[in-house]
Amino acid sequence: MKMICSKPDLLNGLQVVSKAVPSKTTMTILECILVDCTGDSIKLTANDMELGIETIISGDILEEGIIALDAKIFLEIVKKLPDNDITIVTDSNYRTTITCEKAKFDIVGKPGDDFSALPQIERSENVIVSQFTLKEVIRQTIFSIADNENNRLMTGELFEINGDELKVVSLDGHRISIRKILLKNSYDSRKAVIPGKTLNEISKILSGGTEDDVAIYFTDKHVVFEFDSTTVVSRLIEGEYFHIDQMLSNDYETRVVINKKEFLSCIDRATLLVREGDKKPIIINITDDSMELKINSSLGSMNEQIDIEKKGRDIMIGFNPRFLIDALRVIDDEQITVYLVNPKAPCFIRNEENSYIYLILPVNFTAVN
Repeated sequence: MKMICSKPDLLNGLQVVSKAVPSKTTMTILECILVDCTGDSIKLTANDMELGIETIISGDILEEGIIALDAKIFLEIVKKLPDNDITIVTDSNYRTTITCEKAKFDIVGKPGDDFSALPQIERSENVIVSQFTLKEVIRQTIFSIADNENNRLMTGELFEINGDELKVVSLDGHRISIRKILLKNSYDSRKAVIPGKTLNEISKILSGGTEDDVAIYFTDKHVVFEFDSTTVVSRLIEGEYFHIDQMLSNDYETRVVINKKEFLSCIDRATLLVREGDKKPIIINITDDSMELKINSSLGSMNEQIDIEKKGRDIMIGFNPRFLIDALRVIDDEQITVYLVNPKAPCFIRNEENSYIYLILPVNFTAVN
C-alpha cells in the first residue's frame, strides 16, 4: 500500500475515528485504526464493537492496500509531523513507513483482514436533522443521563419520533430532561435508546452548521448517523424505556417567573461554599414577590434575594444546586417559568410550548435561620 495525503486531512480523520477506539480491551486489533486504500478513496475506521466510526479523507492512492495501525502511536506520530504532505507505505510483512519532509517513522502494523469491520446495516428511510439542531439537543439533555451501569437504560437517551416531532429524553433517577423539536419532514413513529457515549462523541465531531444535515437510520439493534464524510454506527440499548408521561403533570400550586441569568448566577455563587462531594442543598423560600436562596455548610453560609413574579402559594423547598445549574445553563430563554407543587414533589422548568421540560426532584433539608 502507498498513499499520500496532507497532514491536516489525515490528522482530522484520525481524531474523528479515534473516538471509537476502546481505552481497555482484550482484543489488541481493536486498539488499531484501519487504513483502507482498496477503493477509490482513503477510508479510516475504528470500532470498539459497540460504537464504530468511519470517515473518508482526501489524498492520492499510489498502491492499493489495507493495514491496521496502533491508534495511539499513529495519532501521536501524525500530530508531531511537519505541516506538509505525509506518505504512508506498507510492505508484505505489515511494516509501515510514515514520512513527512525529513521525518521518517517505521512501525509495525497488523493485517487489515483481522480488523472487525463495521456491521452492514440495511438503510431504509432516514430521518434528517440539521447538525446544529442535533448538537444542541444533545447538549441540552446529555447532562442528566446516569454515569453508572446499574441501569443501562439510564445511560442512554430516548429518541422518539412521532410524525414531524422528535422528542429526546434523558434521566438519572433524580431529574428528567426533555427536548422536543419540529423536523423538516414527517416520519413513521419509532423509538430507540441511544447510548450516551455515542451521542457525546457525535456531538464532538459535528460541525454544528445550520445548513449541514445529518441522516439518521434506525434498525432494531443499531442506529447509523451519516454526515459530511463520516459514518457512525452504534448499538442501541435494548429494553423498554421508562414511562415518563405519568411523571409529568400540569398541576401546580406555585408558579414563578424569574430572570434565568440572575437565578443561575445566584446558585453558582452559593456553590462556592460547598466542597466537592458534599450534599448540601440550596434552600429556596418563595414569598409574594421575592425568592430567597440560602445555603449553609461547614465553610459558611449565604443568602440572597431575587425579584420574581409569583402566582399561587408560598413555598420553601430544597434542591441539589448542581441539578439546577445543569438545567439552567442549557436554557437559552431570558425569562424562565418554574412550577412547584409542594416541598416533596418535583419542580418543573418549562416553556409554554413544552419544547423543553426539566424535572428536578427536591431534597430534604433542615431550615437555615
